[in-house]
Amino acid sequence: MILIKGGRVIDPASGTDAAQDILLDGEKIVRLGASGSIAAPDAETVDAAGVVVAPGFIDLHCHLREPGQEISETIETGTRAAARGGFTAVCCMPNTQPVNDNASVTRSIVERAQAVGSVRVWPIGAASAGSKGEALAEIAAMQDAGIVAVSDDGKPVATSKLMRHVMEYCRSLGLLVIDHCEEPSLAAGGVMREGPRSIRMGLKGIPGASESICVGRDVELAALTGARLHIAHMSTLGSLEYVRLAKRRGLAVTCEVTPHHFTLIDEDVVYDTSFKMNPPLASREDRAALLEGIADGSVDAIGTDHAPHHPASKDVEFDRAPFGITGFETAIALGLAELVHTKRISLMRLVELFTTGPARVLGIDRKIAPGEPADLTLFSLEDQWTFRAAESASKSRNTPFDGRTFRGGPVATIVAGHAVWRRDAAASA
Repeated sequence: MILIKGGRVIDPASGTDAAQDILLDGEKIVRLGASGSIAAPDAETVDAAGVVVAPGFIDLHCHLREPGQEISETIETGTRAAARGGFTAVCCMPNTQPVNDNASVTRSIVERAQAVGSVRVWPIGAASAGSKGEALAEIAAMQDAGIVAVSDDGKPVATSKLMRHVMEYCRSLGLLVIDHCEEPSLAAGGVMREGPRSIRMGLKGIPGASESICVGRDVELAALTGARLHIAHMSTLGSLEYVRLAKRRGLAVTCEVTPHHFTLIDEDVVYDTSFKMNPPLASREDRAALLEGIADGSVDAIGTDHAPHHPASKDVEFDRAPFGITGFETAIALGLAELVHTKRISLMRLVELFTTGPARVLGIDRKIAPGEPADLTLFSLEDQWTFRAAESASKSRNTPFDGRTFRGGPVATIVAGHAVWRRDAAASA
């Protein structure tokens, strides 16, 4: 048993924001009570005074690279980094080698995660065979093997016709469709957001319309099919407007925003491939729109899009480097820095974006209550610390936040009743 004493429990599902004790027994929460009300002499005690205790954080969007790209990340190292970032469950995208487009690959990911993973791993299967955009993948068989959604992430589902078929099939299965929205002919060859900065740097740009055009297509297809659609790593005002329209129409359309897109803009890009990501960092106007969407409830979740790459692959010219940055270990801290400490949103809203928000997208519950899984995230609001990429649990170092000092961040991560990671501030009493 573990007794978490005196933490500030914040649970968006119940609206709780109070000092409470939480008793865990095995893999379940067994009791909650006012601070100091629970006596459990045989339990391991964690003094959570001054610490926020929240339902376990969920990351809807990450890349664990296994199978096939273990030089950049593995399920073991990726989930260890996720635990250090406060995540208790992560949804891994299918662009592995081989692509997760059949039950055999899905099962191998599930089994490997059970064997070596620090946190829960919920695979996302490919929408099309090989993510080639030509024919449906083995979606029903993958669902039986454990996928929670489908996506051809890294690229959009190739054609409107195929996307319609994907949506219709997934609606019949009750399965979520996630799309990386990008109009390929507009984005081709681009390496950063098109605008004055890309011109000054001499780099080929990707217009923001490349994303929003595809979002508009998908929203119309969601209306046609009645499917559940989730827009991955949304980055532009135009995309947000389509999502808002979909929600007003009563469509089952949701979206996520990454910490790097609500923190950085295209003006921050330098000739450092840690600033190369897809979608690329957008304009100041786009970031302002994303912050507004986060504040007004239009955005459903924060997803990291943790995308590790071996250092050698990033240590090349900007044009030649792969897209993507790591994100697990800085997500909470960036949320606090850019959203809570700036008073753009409440702490309750931030926790919602990492917990009940992504849970609703997946069609599951996430709350602190007796009988619920003992998955909890503990984080501080004030402790100062510096993120150093060289000390990351990930195998990769591609981050624009190396050396940044933060105010507040993860303290401990508990999964199925086990403390899978702790900072010193959450040492056992």
